[in-house]
Amino acid sequence: MTQVSATVGSTVYHQIKQDIIFGRLAPARKLKLNELKDRYSASLSTLRETLNRLASEGFVDAPAQRGFFVRDVSPGDLAEIASLRVLLECHALELSIENGDTDWEGNLVAAHHKLSLTEQRMLAGDTSTKETWKRYDWEFHLATIQACRQRNLLDLHAIIYDKYLRYQNLVLTHRGEMASREHAELLEAAIARDATRAKALLKVHVIGGLQHTSEAMGWDIPT
Repeated sequence: MTQVSATVGSTVYHQIKQDIIFGRLAPARKLKLNELKDRYSASLSTLRETLNRLASEGFVDAPAQRGFFVRDVSPGDLAEIASLRVLLECHALELSIENGDTDWEGNLVAAHHKLSLTEQRMLAGDTSTKETWKRYDWEFHLATIQACRQRNLLDLHAIIYDKYLRYQNLVLTHRGEMASREHAELLEAAIARDATRAKALLKVHVIGGLQHTSEAMGWDIPT
């Protein structure tokens, strides 16, 4: 594959993945190649390669002889994703707190500052920054675990986080002051190198998001 075609393929991959995560491509939607060709200005071969890659990551289904579909959503899937996020992120968080240096602390504080400012705007009624908010939310959580020094763990966590985020984006509401407070407390515990408290706070945070999303979807998920 040439460098140009690889760049095009990467761009299309990120565009389609973001459209799935942010609900612009709805759950269970059939992904017709001719429609996608026009939408993403991509060749059919690039689209097939991209959709197969997304299928391997669990964002697309590709049943035999039936084409491609956006992965559907379900209560059981959401609960499993939340459980995996807690497992992976708590482990990475503990390692990161153990290994993190001054640069890690500085990056974490900076990431929280951006997130906090965006959360305050949302609390004030500005809902126009939803994608910015979720990007800063991701950057903050990534900053907490960035020093874990395990590339495979970070890669697995990123996929699970995106799946968790897709469910949250199906719900147009923000958990508000509670989520903002949880982020601040998580920052405080991480900077204090209190791994036990940080992991407990993270679990509460993730389960709170699970409950918020499931209630908004009309689902009853035991936690």
